Amino acid sequence: MTRITEQPSLFRHLEKMTVEELTANINNEDKKVAIAIEKALPQLNILIKTIVEKLKSGGRMFYLGAGSGGRLSVLDVIELPTTYGIEKGLVNVILAGGLEHLIEAPEEKEDDTEAGWNALLEYKISSKDIVIGISASGTTPFVLAALKKCSENNITAGCIVSNPGSPIAAVTAIPVEVITGPEFVTGSTRMKCGTAQKMIFDMISTSTMIQLGRVEDNSMVNVLLINDKITDRAVKILMNKAGIANYDEAKNILLKNGSVKKAMDALGSK
Repeated sequence: MTRITEQPSLFRHLEKMTVEELTANINNEDKKVAIAIEKALPQLNILIKTIVEKLKSGGRMFYLGAGSGGRLSVLDVIELPTTYGIEKGLVNVILAGGLEHLIEAPEEKEDDTEAGWNALLEYKISSKDIVIGISASGTTPFVLAALKKCSENNITAGCIVSNPGSPIAAVTAIPVEVITGPEFVTGSTRMKCGTAQKMIFDMISTSTMIQLGRVEDNSMVNVLLINDKITDRAVKILMNKAGIANYDEAKNILLKNGSVKKAMDALGSK
């Protein structure tokens, strides 16, 4: 396979560039990300539809990753219970080195070929679930070994990679290859690859939650009321949807029921 992610930067002598030149060139490189994702949308759509089917059937979703991509998936997943009111454990992350070491970046754990599968076993992984491997190179041993085990055990697996024809793509049923090209700083896949991964995580989680009925119209009607800002947002959503003019009245109804969705259901039953 060709490791495009490791090819030399299209730019030379970065240390001689001004700040204006650096930001302009990085921005121009980042413009390529959305185009690369657009080319991968057909496979991404298949992956999302499969995730929705699995979750509707009582299964769970697992991201399996290392490095920047794995850490970015953590940032996406931790938002979901609050934003969409889903139960914790529906969407999960298996991170090389463990979530408890998230900020330490133990990159050496990427080479552990047993830890990923062992972690999935601790979650009692089954054929009802879906596992999505994340690897810019498409070769990360931690991810590759676990996905091979998934294949051997009839567990549906997909992947998000940034090189064509990678070993990880070869062992998954639904590979998503987003070819973003050489990085501005050679091999620094926290840049365009990371940007692409973040955008894709947004697409996967948002589309999945909408398909699961956790959004109505364009509103997060199941958001958890964990602080004043979110509660205020939810009150205004309820006022708009229920046609309630008085803020305090809407807030009382919201707090009594616990969410916009439950408040709407209660109002509808009267």
